[in-house]
Amino acid sequence: MTTPLITLDHIHQAYSGRTVLNIESLAIESGSIIGLAGPNGSGKSTLLRLLAFLDSPNQGTLSFMGSPTSTKPGAVHRQVTLLVQEPYLLKRTVHANIAYGLKVRGKSDISTKVHNALIEVGLAPDLFMARQWYELSGGEAQRVALAARLVLKPKVLLMDEPTASLDTQSAERIRKAALQARANNGTSLVIASHDLKWLEEVSDKTIHLADGYITAIK
Repeated sequence: MTTPLITLDHIHQAYSGRTVLNIESLAIESGSIIGLAGPNGSGKSTLLRLLAFLDSPNQGTLSFMGSPTSTKPGAVHRQVTLLVQEPYLLKRTVHANIAYGLKVRGKSDISTKVHNALIEVGLAPDLFMARQWYELSGGEAQRVALAARLVLKPKVLLMDEPTASLDTQSAERIRKAALQARANNGTSLVIASHDLKWLEEVSDKTIHLADGYITAIK
C-alpha cells in the first residue's frame, strides 16, 4: 500500500481560544487533485497553511511522506508551495521574481527555466522578463506568482482562491497551468475555491468544510 503524501491525524487548531479547524483524519495521495469547498470562515485557508507547513497544529500530527513534519522542516518546505489570492511579488523584475527560488536552491540554467515558466502561464517571455512588479495587472501578477512556484516543480501546489477577482483570460491560464503541472510533473494539487463547478470537473475528490469540520467528501 502506497504511503500518502500528506496525512493529518487528530488535528486541532484554535486562535484566541476559538476552534478554527478540527480534523480527525485526512490523507492526500501523491498526484491527486483535492478540492476544498466551504463558506468564508469554514477553515479552508487555515487548512492550506497547515498543509504548506507555514503553521504548526496546536494538537495532532501532520506528516509528509510518512514522517512527522517536525523531523525535517527544511526539506519539506522546499517541496510544497502555496499560491494565495493576493499575489506577493518581490519589488524586482519579473525575471528576478521567478528566478529567486531557483537561485536559493543553487539551480543552473536559470534564464531558460524562467523563460519556460512564463510560457506555461501564458506570458510572452520577450515582453515580460524585464518588466517591473508595478507594471503588471492583477491577472499578470498572479500568473507571475504562479510561474515562480511552478518553476520549482513542487511535489504539492496549494491554491487559495487562485482565480478570484481575475479577468477571464488570466483565470483560465492559471487553471490550465496548474493542471499541466500535475500532468507533466505529477504535482499534487489542493485547491480552495468557491467555483464548485470547476472543482467538480477537475478534482479527484472535494472536501467540504464548515466551522472547521469536514462535513462531506465527494
